[in-house]
Amino acid sequence: MSYDASEQDLIRRLALRERAATETIYKTHFGMVQTLIVNNNGSVDDARDIFQETMMVLYDKAKSGEFELNCQLKTYLYAVARRLWLKRLQQLQKYSEEVESLAAVVPVEDDVERMEAQQQSFSLMEKAMLSLGEPCRSLLDAYYIKKKSMSDIAASFGYTNAENAKNQKYKCLTRLKKLFFAQYKTQ
Repeated sequence: MSYDASEQDLIRRLALRERAATETIYKTHFGMVQTLIVNNNGSVDDARDIFQETMMVLYDKAKSGEFELNCQLKTYLYAVARRLWLKRLQQLQKYSEEVESLAAVVPVEDDVERMEAQQQSFSLMEKAMLSLGEPCRSLLDAYYIKKKSMSDIAASFGYTNAENAKNQKYKCLTRLKKLFFAQYKTQ
């Protein structure tokens, strides 16, 4: 029994080597795999390699003509990518546990759901930051992303002292929280 007819059709089109099918899968699912790899001792280049290997596994399965998707495509891709990455880490001796024992500890579906929730929160925060405006956006960026001290921020932004910069940061953070939670409630 197929899980989703449109995803099954996408896999059929992938087996026929349709470029649009491959592009759709990349655009839709690469970010998820990249987040998995980068959050687990990997780089963006590692993520590209693992996603390519994952696509090759999917293509081989699709080409066999007997592959029928019995879960969401993202769950299947995530599981394959996760397993490939764990094997790679094990080969690099960054990870000492057996891959099979790890698969039993964290069910893939829970991992995917957690990752999607995290990505959704990041997206909402990005929207809130964009609607925050200047100078708050730059001030919060300087403090939280660039890790500048309050004294440096005061000098850069023209505040009389670090305490004034700290008060402004607090006001900006309060506005950011309001924007974030206003968007969060509408979803």
